[in-house]
Amino acid sequence: MEKIFDILVKNRTILHNFLENTPEEDLFKIPVGFNNNIWWNIAHVVVTPQLLMYKLSGLDFTIEEELVNAYKKGTFPNGIPSQEVRDKISKYLFSTVEQIQKDYEAGKFKTFQEYMTTPKIGLSSPEDALSFNVFHEGLHLGAILALKKAVKEQA
Repeated sequence: MEKIFDILVKNRTILHNFLENTPEEDLFKIPVGFNNNIWWNIAHVVVTPQLLMYKLSGLDFTIEEELVNAYKKGTFPNGIPSQEVRDKISKYLFSTVEQIQKDYEAGKFKTFQEYMTTPKIGLSSPEDALSFNVFHEGLHLGAILALKKAVKEQA
């Protein structure tokens, strides 16, 4: 599992660089042909493990439920978030991975509710959820790259 956490931190570093180095107007722009933006994809990646790991294990979220509800599957961008929310997501990019690793190593994920993901990958353990999350984050990194290109082309 150490490799899974290492991959997550590396991906989160890439996402953090997008967050820090993308002009604000590009971060929140929804290009023609898309239904979300770079910001939403980054925030979505932060909240998804809260659902996959904590909710499916019957545990409380480690971040605010309002953030989970704002960026979980099935949501869409809703204006420009406050600087406070942006700062939280930036911090949570790394702190949530650290917390999941700490909780995993402490054996907190004892029970797990099986779940079928949208791409029809069944999850039946915390290890499955962590492995799927790496795949999920890769999908959203790809979406961000496509959004970045579309924003540039449509400028």
